[in-house]
Amino acid sequence: MTAKALAYLLYLAVTVPLTVFVARTLHRNGKLFLRDVFAGNEPLADAVNHLLVVGFYLLNLGYVSLFLATDRSVTTGEDVLEVLSNRVGIVALVLGGVHLANVWVFNALRRRAVDGRSHTAPLPSHERTETGQLAAPR
Repeated sequence: MTAKALAYLLYLAVTVPLTVFVARTLHRNGKLFLRDVFAGNEPLADAVNHLLVVGFYLLNLGYVSLFLATDRSVTTGEDVLEVLSNRVGIVALVLGGVHLANVWVFNALRRRAVDGRSHTAPLPSHERTETGQLAAPR
């Protein structure tokens, strides 16, 4: 196995689990935001959360794949570490940027939902009659 092939394998061994970790964290914690955004509609919140995570995987694993190759000469262990640290560092920065963008979107959706709920007029309260029918509002 060449040093370059070793660098590629180590790169994938670090970046793929890192991508999975960030995606799982977004999925797990995004549920709370989205349930609040969709006023407790759990099926809708879970569906949107799942779609966001799928998009996150596609974007980041695609980037990891495209960023795999290097034109640099890799012949020594030192070269492997330099290429690996450069590649993993850039992928970590991109993952962090996409993660922050996801959190920003979650927060913007939540803020909009909370603002929308606070601007709606309360519904008139209804009472039930003895027969169980709704009575006129008070």
